[in-house]
Amino acid sequence: MPWFSKKSKQIEAVPPEERVVKTENVFVKCDECEAHLYKRDLEESLQVCPKCGHHFRIGARERLAMLFDGGAYEELDAEVISIDPLEFVDTKPYKQRLKQAIKSSGVPEAIVSGRGKVADHPVFAGAMDMSFIGGSMGSAVGEKVTRLIEHTLKEHAALVLFSASGGARMQEGALSLMQMAKIAAALAALDEAQLPFISVLTDPTTGGVTASFAMLGDIVIAEPKALIGFAGPRVIEQTIRQKLPKDFQRSEFLLDHGMVDAIVDRRELRDYLTKLLNFMLNPEITGASEMDRLRLRAISGD
Repeated sequence: MPWFSKKSKQIEAVPPEERVVKTENVFVKCDECEAHLYKRDLEESLQVCPKCGHHFRIGARERLAMLFDGGAYEELDAEVISIDPLEFVDTKPYKQRLKQAIKSSGVPEAIVSGRGKVADHPVFAGAMDMSFIGGSMGSAVGEKVTRLIEHTLKEHAALVLFSASGGARMQEGALSLMQMAKIAAALAALDEAQLPFISVLTDPTTGGVTASFAMLGDIVIAEPKALIGFAGPRVIEQTIRQKLPKDFQRSEFLLDHGMVDAIVDRRELRDYLTKLLNFMLNPEITGASEMDRLRLRAISGD
């Protein structure tokens, strides 16, 4: 009893707020199944819920690290950043929004691009980041994607783009919309050179990004339950005055209707991309007939 009394007095001497076991940044609640997940387990699962398979949103640099061999890559064109050509002001100046976005997201622009190896194949990749003004596509994003395509052409490599975007950046007006045609023209040159372009759609991929390069891949892959579309469901319903089907604009719906080629779990994506690259960069297949190239769509069944 004296020992117990001594311990009780020691506990009483500690302030109440310090007696609580701190679990901050230790557990994460799943948005889908509401399970409490150990943060380390979630990181090992590539930010995919081990309970229900919900794919958490991740940053651009995380995506590139997951793609390239050993997580190593050379970042390209980091100096290409947005400016304010229209001196746009809404509730705050566009210049101020850009400064805040750089500070909060930790990336210089809404896309990060890099060069590296995937299963020893030379690959150029770009990953969009929703934390930078909603992953919106402005002039700088269009320029970085175009340069990435030009690098791919010059080094006769493969291109992989991860889309995550709310669409075109309204603060740049028509200059933002012009990027859709600019990137599409660059991709036409890539197609003519018969170099592979793999497009990976993540949650969400919407607006002008969907209406341009995101859907122009030789192979279009989506993560499970990703929101993919042009206009939002509410806008479409108000326009056509009809109720939309269940899970409309989700990746599973798009797969059923032939808009994407495959849905791949993030934990299996690198292996899936490796299999595609082994096939698409095979010297015996490069330069093959159009019919042979279309057979790429069946590779997921290999």
